[in-house]
Formats: sequence, C-alpha cells, structure tokens
Amino acid sequence: MTALCQPRTRLLAVLRHSRRHFTSVTDASEKNLFSQDDWTAFQVDRAERATLVDVFSKFGSAQTRDNTWQPHHPLHRPTAPRDLTLSALLAAGAHLGHHSSLLNPNFIPYAYGTRAGITIIDLERTLPHLRRAASLVRAVASRDGTIVFIGTRADLRPTVLKAAQRIGPQGYHVGEKWLPGTLTNKVHFFGPEASLSERVVPDLAVFLNPIPNLHAIRECAIEHVPTVGIVDSNVDPRVVMYPIPANDESTRTAELIAGVLSIAGREGVEMAAERAQKRARSARSMAKHRTLEVD
Repeated sequence: MTALCQPRTRLLAVLRHSRRHFTSVTDASEKNLFSQDDWTAFQVDRAERATLVDVFSKFGSAQTRDNTWQPHHPLHRPTAPRDLTLSALLAAGAHLGHHSSLLNPNFIPYAYGTRAGITIIDLERTLPHLRRAASLVRAVASRDGTIVFIGTRADLRPTVLKAAQRIGPQGYHVGEKWLPGTLTNKVHFFGPEASLSERVVPDLAVFLNPIPNLHAIRECAIEHVPTVGIVDSNVDPRVVMYPIPANDESTRTAELIAGVLSIAGREGVEMAAERAQKRARSARSMAKHRTLEVD
C-alpha cells in the first residue's frame, strides 16, 4: 500500500511545484531585491523553473508556428520548384475540377477521373507542367526578361502583387481589369516616345484566371509573347502556350502556383547577377593583365 502511494505523492509534489512556479510569474523588476540573499533566492527560483520546463518539454509536442504549415505560407512563404510535392498540390485543392458535364474534350489527357460528378485533375500531370513553367520563368528572368502576373479577381490581387515584388524590378502585375489594346495599341496607351524607348511589351505573361482574360491572351499571341496559365477542366489547354492543369477557382492553388513561379523568377534574377559579377571580375583581371604586359 505504501508503494502505491509513493507515485501519487510524487505527482502531488510536482503539481504543487508547478503551481508555485507557473501561477505567479515574477521577475527581477517586480521583486524587491534589497539584499544578496534576495537576489540568490530569485536566481534559485528561476533555475528551478527552467529545470522544470526542460524536464517536461520532452513529453510535449515539438511543433511550433515556425516549423508547421500555416494557411498563409503559400502567399508569404512559397515553396521552391525543387521542393514542390503532390501532397502540397493536393492540400491546396488543385485536383478539383468542374462538373463532368463541363469537361472540355481537349482536357481529357489531364483528367484522372470523376468522383461525385466532379472531374478530378491528374496531379501527376500538373506537377511536371508546373516545373516546366518554373524553368521557363527562371530562364526568362536570367536573361533580363520582364514577367507580368495577371489575376483580375479580387482574391488574386495580393497574389500577383506578392509574386511581382518577389521577382523585383523585372516583375509586374495586373490585378484590375486588363484594358483592351494595352499591347496591340501601345502607342495610344503609352505614347510614341514611351512605346519606342521603353519595354512596354513583356517577355512572359502568367495568367492565374485565363478565361476572363482571353482578350489579353489574344494580344500576347499577336505580340508573340509566350503565355503560362492555370487551365481548369472546362478550359481548352491550347489557349495558352504553357498550360498548368489545376483548379483555377481556388485561391490557395493560385497562391501556390504563383509563389512557385515567382521563386523560380527570383532564382533567375540571382543567376543573372552572378553572371554579371563573373563578367566584371574577368574584365578586371584582363585589364590588370594587359596593364602588366604594357609595363
């Protein structure tokens, strides 16, 4: 009987100890430390509290806000293209298409099947298409090309803004309505001097909602601008040059895809900066070598 009571006694002692340490939070500024004994007692109390936390921490969860997924991560902490997984696309709802009656015949190669009347998009086709688009964005950015992200829904405006800011001066965004003639009638929009001296036509256009922006896609085709777009099951994948089969009505899917592409664009900008630094170092070394030869 005495042996059975010993664990209970220890538990009660631990509870009294934890109550004493955690219900009254005090520090050196709140206590009156007049003498050396008061300071020593305060230090001992703080050490006992730290020991108690260290002992019981190993029995709890190690998950924190920093090492676990949060809903805002696709917008503020996007995944790199090399780290993108099928589970991330699945969690974002990229596999959900439209009703099977709205299935576009040209989208059949990207459809996995039908469940509850909804077309399920094959994410094993989405992932390589997204990585291919990321390689394209990286290549364009590495050659000092300009990239414009277009998302004209209200929920897509922060997404295109963040994506353009992540790339830097080479990134642009359109969050409002695309004005017809922005590219095909650029002289009227921007003036003859600006249209001739500045790069008004982008080198790549990324559409997060292609269907409401078909006129912008037509203008890109006329100006020979390659296009990347999220195509849903009711859309013909041929409307854009580099389709990404996914759910175009999901904000989280758009944030994930735009974040991956913007990270690829930032990598391309960094590659261009590294090449410029290498060229500058080689030019300085050649100039120094010529100076030594002249001397």
